[in-house]
Amino acid sequence: MSTTTKTTTLTETQGPSTGPSTQGTVRTPAPAASAPSAEFPVHPKPRVRLPWPLSIYQSAVGKKWVMALTGIALLGFVLVHMIGNLHLYEGPVKLSEYAEALRDLGGDLVPRTWILWGMRIGLIAAFGLHIHSAWSLTVMSRRADASYVGGRGYSAASYASRTMRWTGPIILLYLFYHLADFTWGWFNPDFVRGDPYHNVVASLSSIPVAILYVVANVALAIHIYHGAWSMFQSLGINSPKFNPLRRRFAQGFAAVILIGNLSFPIFVQADVIDDGGVSVVREHEAQMADPEEASGEEASGATASGATP
Repeated sequence: MSTTTKTTTLTETQGPSTGPSTQGTVRTPAPAASAPSAEFPVHPKPRVRLPWPLSIYQSAVGKKWVMALTGIALLGFVLVHMIGNLHLYEGPVKLSEYAEALRDLGGDLVPRTWILWGMRIGLIAAFGLHIHSAWSLTVMSRRADASYVGGRGYSAASYASRTMRWTGPIILLYLFYHLADFTWGWFNPDFVRGDPYHNVVASLSSIPVAILYVVANVALAIHIYHGAWSMFQSLGINSPKFNPLRRRFAQGFAAVILIGNLSFPIFVQADVIDDGGVSVVREHEAQMADPEEASGEEASGATASGATP
C-alpha cells in the first residue's frame, strides 16, 4: 500500500496531470502552440555579416545604441534651432544677421557655407540612421510579438512610448513641409529668398498653416519626451537612483521645446511678430536697383524733417 502511494505521488510530481489539482503537485507547462519554429526564428541571422565594428549594428543592442546616439545629436539640433529662432523677437535685421552668421561659420579659415553644409550633411546622416534603426527595431519587435499566443500586451507602457511609431512619421512629414515652406518656398506664395523673418510671418499668418505647426510640434514634444527618457536606458544608464532625474530631464526638455516652438505661430497670429507685409530684402534690392531714386527719397525726407518746426 505504501509502495503504491509513493509511486503515484512521484508520477504526479514529475509529469503533467490531467486530473483535478492536488496540494503539492507540480505541473509542467505545455509548450506554446504558436512558438516560432527553427525555420523562421524571431531574430534571423543577417544574410551578410559585416566586419567589426559595423557588425555591431546588425544586432538589436547595436541598433539601440545608434538610435540613442543619433537621438542625442538630433535633440541638440532641435534645441539650438529653437534658440536661434528666438531672434524673431528681435526683428528682421537681427534674424537676418543670425542667418548670415551661420553661413559665415569658420570665418576666413574655410570657404563660406562649408561648415554649414557639413552640419547639414551630418544631420541628414543622423536622421537616416535614426530612422533606419527605428524601423529595424520595429520589425524585430513585430516578429517577437508573433511568438506570443494571442499577441503581446503593453499595459505597462506609457502613452508616449506606444505612440512613438506614429509621432516619428508625423515629424518626418512635418520636416519635409518645414523645409519646403521656409527654405525652398514651395508652399509660400510670398516667399522671399534670404529673408527668413518675412517668410515666417507670411507663412504662419495663415491659420491652417499655424494649426499644422501646432499639431506637429505637439507630436514632436511627445516624441522628444519618450526619446530623451529611453535613450539613457539604451545606453545602459538605468538605475532606480537616477530614474527620477531622467524623467524630470525628459519632461523639462520636451516642455522647453514645445513652449518655444509654439510661441512662434501664436505670436504671429497675435501680430506680436509682424513686418506689415514688407520685406527688408525686397526694399534693399529696390534701393540697389535704383540708387538715384533711393537717394532722392532720402533727400526729400531730410528736407521735410528739417522744415518741420
